Amino acid sequence: MKKERTEHNAIGQGVRAEDALEPAALAKGVGGQEALEQGKTNPAVGVSCRRVKVRLAERSYEVLLGTEIWPAGVAELQRFSPEEEVFVVTDERVHRLYGEELTGLLEEAGYRPFTYILEAGEASKTWVNAEKILDSMLARNFSRQVPLLALGGGVVGDLAGFVAALYRRGVPFIQIPTTLLAQVDSSVGGKVAVNHPRGKNMLGTFYQPRAVWADLRTLDTLDEREWQAGLAEVLKYALLWDAGFFTFLETHAREIIARDNPPVLAAMIERCVQIKAEIVRRDERDEGLRHILNLGHTIGHALEKATGFQQYRHGEAVAIGMRAAGMLAVKLGLFSAAKLARVEKLMQEWGLPMNLSGSTVREIPEQIKLDKKVANKEVAFVLPVAIGKVTVQKGIAEEILMQVLEELAEK
Repeated sequence: MKKERTEHNAIGQGVRAEDALEPAALAKGVGGQEALEQGKTNPAVGVSCRRVKVRLAERSYEVLLGTEIWPAGVAELQRFSPEEEVFVVTDERVHRLYGEELTGLLEEAGYRPFTYILEAGEASKTWVNAEKILDSMLARNFSRQVPLLALGGGVVGDLAGFVAALYRRGVPFIQIPTTLLAQVDSSVGGKVAVNHPRGKNMLGTFYQPRAVWADLRTLDTLDEREWQAGLAEVLKYALLWDAGFFTFLETHAREIIARDNPPVLAAMIERCVQIKAEIVRRDERDEGLRHILNLGHTIGHALEKATGFQQYRHGEAVAIGMRAAGMLAVKLGLFSAAKLARVEKLMQEWGLPMNLSGSTVREIPEQIKLDKKVANKEVAFVLPVAIGKVTVQKGIAEEILMQVLEELAEK
């Protein structure tokens, strides 16, 4: 079968020059070298509010990034709605940690918040739950100007955004991501969806938020496994777009996994958001370039589905999928074994999963065929060709895929 390739070269094409961060600048982080040194000895050091613009003409918005930034976000809420009512969607775990704080800030500002609480976990991202939330909004007769605030990780953001797009043909939507994965990836770009028994994110649309409030304080309450899951998406951005950023991650790998240097973490998150914002600016509707964000996701989504969304967190599945993509690229002569070894070394330092269960090997190819990006019955794989550069390739023989999956199977 004929192979088709399109490539993205990160060198000179990543972001506008004024937005690009060289490794030295990244190492200084947010707040400069003085803050970096302070952060080494004082993990509680604050990070001032930074703003990253997502440029989409009339749908443009800002990502507020820093510590203690929710008050600034609440103060700007009136820009998006004249209503006093605010609808908050969250999950039970996040509500226990931050629900009272957020509603308190809203009430102090004169708003009347209503909160809908979901069960935590991927199993909640369903059409049934979307309908329940919509029913709750209709029962209160909210106008189409009542803003919907998504307080939580990727599941809450995807589901709440999907609801916001549907309710009265669209209400103002604010993302308040509380996980690393959501802050660096899912809260930016406007992809909202629910899962279907036949596949992940099969029912969805594009609906951009009016703002994203990413408060780094919420990352302190993540358990180690959730933090590692988010780091998989961080690695993805470096591998597909920015070789200098990859070097930065290697240099600060131990600080990043230890979470003991806030300016470094802020610089890391900001760079991911910059990269995502630039890709979305060029291809909002996922018609070309944005496909590269699927690095690790073709096999990752199939692995999640094959295990009933129970065994792996999303980032964990993406990590395994990225390693598989690298191995495929090596077998096809697109990527050197030495570069793959660099990727694997960073994955090991961060404790990311490297293998999959042998029982899933035979199921994954069938699940891949149901991937939402399959066109003309051909599966498109995003494969690395260099650190910071990827290609989209179709027509990979199933026997090569099976070789990689079998090598990935846990012994």
